[in-house]
Amino acid sequence: MNKFFSNKYLLLVIRIIVGGIFIYSALTKKTDLGYFAKSLYNYRILPEVTLNLFALLIPWLELIIGLLIVLGIFVRESALLGGILMIVFIAAISIAIVRGLDIECGCFGTKDGSRVGLMRIIEDLLILLGFIWLAAFGSDFLSVLKIKRKNKPQLPF
Repeated sequence: MNKFFSNKYLLLVIRIIVGGIFIYSALTKKTDLGYFAKSLYNYRILPEVTLNLFALLIPWLELIIGLLIVLGIFVRESALLGGILMIVFIAAISIAIVRGLDIECGCFGTKDGSRVGLMRIIEDLLILLGFIWLAAFGSDFLSVLKIKRKNKPQLPF
């Protein structure tokens, strides 16, 4: 079973999917930062003075994480950061649902326009699962930069 989970081709597919999603998400947000800042405001979680900072920071984080994962550079570390970001996104959407807010999620800038809801949480959980998978097993197959690790962490299963 462990051979299935650590299959280099499967890990490459997961890298391309979750990394590609993050790259696409970042690029669509960067095309209209004002709209993304308004989307962040609609969640009513962040202080207003920090909205522009987060509207600038989040797309860059997504872009860097997505590129590193697709290119196979620091995959475990990038997947861990991506997973943390996904947990934050899932928490924000969950809070909006509990508060009864009927807002656009802002997940893919102006391109998507989807509302917060259970389906968005399920989609984000699947992306989180991809990040967890990459963080657990790593993947340097077809990496643009091979990094020699002294002690590669091993999982107990």
